[in-house]
Amino acid sequence: MSKNSIRTRFPPSPTGELHIGGARTALFNYLLAQQTSGQFILRVEDTDLERNREEFIKNQYEDLCWLGLKPDESLFQNGEHGPYRQSERLEIYRKYIDKLIQKKKAYYCFCSREELAQEREEYIKKNQRRNYQYSRKCLNLTKQQIQLLLQSQKSYLIRLQVDEKKSYEFQDLVRGRVIFQGCDIEDFVLLRPNGIPNYNFACVVDDHLMEISHVLRGEEHLSNTGKQLVLYETLE
Repeated sequence: MSKNSIRTRFPPSPTGELHIGGARTALFNYLLAQQTSGQFILRVEDTDLERNREEFIKNQYEDLCWLGLKPDESLFQNGEHGPYRQSERLEIYRKYIDKLIQKKKAYYCFCSREELAQEREEYIKKNQRRNYQYSRKCLNLTKQQIQLLLQSQKSYLIRLQVDEKKSYEFQDLVRGRVIFQGCDIEDFVLLRPNGIPNYNFACVVDDHLMEISHVLRGEEHLSNTGKQLVLYETLE
């Protein structure tokens, strides 16, 4: 990628039709790319297996084209950064997961949903606060314990080990300087038991490999940015 090249992306989930909020976000990304002779990428984030519908992928693309926001790269155009569908990138995500585990920056969590729900309930009851964070009890498992649990085909998650002593910041074009404290970010899930990556993990890997230079998105994604900043630093 050229040093001054701007690459933006619009990554909808195929769980419904293109709506006005999505069109607005796509427009901003498209205009920034166009004004700088950059590229506008359409990526399909189809990791919600239960709600995905194939027809929504085609419909969203056609709606963007109807609005005059034709992507430079997508499922429907040849590009150098594909596949552009996350469900076709699972081997890529697994490679990065394995690297994080080897570097001891991520770890197996064998806690069941019931155990996590109970842990959360006990925390809230004891502390009278709802800012529950995972206790990290699986972080202390030995290699032997992990191997035995894997051999027994015990269901697991992969979690990122977040440095609680660090802070993570970025410069937002609207809000200015935004800072997230590591102590406020729990060891969040990277990979689910079904082998599907968490949104924040897949998003960071894809943005890096697709050489996305600028991210323009809705206010509701601001809270995700802290986790993604942790991942960018961890994956360096």
